[in-house]
Amino acid sequence: MESTHAAVRGGWLRPALRVTGAGLLAATAAIHLDLYLTGYRNIPTIGWLFLLQIIAGFALAAAVLATGNQVVAALGAGFAVATLGGYLLSIWIGLFGFTEVRTTAGVVAGIIEVAAFAVLALLAVTPPAAGSRGPGRGVAQMLAGLPMAQPAIAVLSVVGLVLLFTAVAGAGAPAATPSGGPVALKTGTVGGVTVLTNARGFTVYTFAADRPGKSNCYGSCAAYWPPVAGSPSAAPGIPGTFGTITRTDGTKQVTWNGHPLYTYVGDRGPGQAGGNNLNLNGGVWHEVVVSG
Repeated sequence: MESTHAAVRGGWLRPALRVTGAGLLAATAAIHLDLYLTGYRNIPTIGWLFLLQIIAGFALAAAVLATGNQVVAALGAGFAVATLGGYLLSIWIGLFGFTEVRTTAGVVAGIIEVAAFAVLALLAVTPPAAGSRGPGRGVAQMLAGLPMAQPAIAVLSVVGLVLLFTAVAGAGAPAATPSGGPVALKTGTVGGVTVLTNARGFTVYTFAADRPGKSNCYGSCAAYWPPVAGSPSAAPGIPGTFGTITRTDGTKQVTWNGHPLYTYVGDRGPGQAGGNNLNLNGGVWHEVVVSG
């Protein structure tokens, strides 16, 4: 029986885990690279974290593929868990002022990260054929000798998937004001600047990619930037002209001087303008500065 197990280790199992694990790490790094290039690089702190994740992901993928070393595989598994953990935290409580929402790219990346953990952790605890040498042999032997390692990896992978789907099920934009309902708009102060806010004091934004009287923010964009929906009821003295447009789902969105208005899920309360000057979801976002 032992000779059979050794043959498997020295045959197809370890090479298959090695190639698959490297591919999964490269895949999640590629998704983060796409997100980084399409706007996340402009988010304070998060942009740098994405860049580090991309570099580390591709580097670990190359190292796993080139060496198949158990210690390197363990590092790759830990990296996958850390990346998934950061995503879950950004959904649940926000991370460095940024709140993540449910997107296809995020869900796919999360699933890949769980799979990468499972494959690389299995590679880490599967010893090579007898007589093989490489760096970290002591640690590798310790990993191979962990009791109940494979069942534990399976359980942790299932837990990771459950946490992922639980998190994304509850993620998304705050509920919008029902179409046709009144939306009170007022002013507030952010960093010494007077800006337009909704009734709760949250900063209101415009999107540079919009055209006058038309919103270009739908899908995941509208989850990050919930449209200010309803009919405007502005406080006296606010300059400009308020109106509405009809979105593709039939709801009414408030406009200011023809510009559709939005809030930002990253703002946790009044006096915040974390979305100002962000280049995200296809264009730059600006707080609405008012005077008077």
